[in-house]
Amino acid sequence: MDIWVCTICGYEYDPQKGDPENGIQPGTKFEDLPDDWVCPICGVGKDMFEKK
Repeated sequence: MDIWVCTICGYEYDPQKGDPENGIQPGTKFEDLPDDWVCPICGVGKDMFEKK
């Protein structure tokens, strides 16, 4: 699974870890994140992420 990086703050979304603090279970692909999911660090949307 690909790691996605926030182009604003550098946060890395790792699908193997998910984002449990925000209700995203480990194993959740970036493409399967809810449309309203935002970067947990800076709050930008998924459109501001790119593959690492």
